[in-house]
Amino acid sequence: MIFLERVNTQSRKYEEYAYVLDFCSMAKSKTVRGRDGIIITALGEDRLTLLEILGVEDSTFDIGEKIYIGKEGRTKVQSVLGKLDYKQISGSSQSELDNVVKTIVTENEQRFVDYINNAQPLTPRKHSLELIPGLGKKTMNLIVKNRPYTAFREMEEKIPNFRNPEKYISHRIENEIKETDQKYRLFVR
Repeated sequence: MIFLERVNTQSRKYEEYAYVLDFCSMAKSKTVRGRDGIIITALGEDRLTLLEILGVEDSTFDIGEKIYIGKEGRTKVQSVLGKLDYKQISGSSQSELDNVVKTIVTENEQRFVDYINNAQPLTPRKHSLELIPGLGKKTMNLIVKNRPYTAFREMEEKIPNFRNPEKYISHRIENEIKETDQKYRLFVR
């Protein structure tokens, strides 16, 4: 009998920070049976995944607040209970998603500018930048032609009629979070 060794192609990476979308001071977990308390719905800053988090008793949270959820030194978080799908989160979490994604994109601007600077074609006929809603072939060609960029503002200056690049990227991230069966994922892992 031959045993196949399971090869992990991607090292497991955990979120260090998350942004609070919603919380309930006394609720039951959707991901871990039998867990209850302060249940927080949050969006991870690095991998942009929806998370369910158990807060420390008597802690207070604000919508949009950035909280530390790393392995060591947590102060307001007991544990990260698991990942959530968009369909599992509350209506208020869904309505806050837009604001939180925009915050993440603007606070991590260099990460997204680097993505645009290094984006490659997916197939001979389709470039990964074309997957960003609102970008057509002409705009995408101008973006590629004028690379590299150091900031979103530089992109706005170099490309006519291309305002608020963070809005376009935020919209793509939201689509990836909402639609789990997409063929190509640019940002959400």
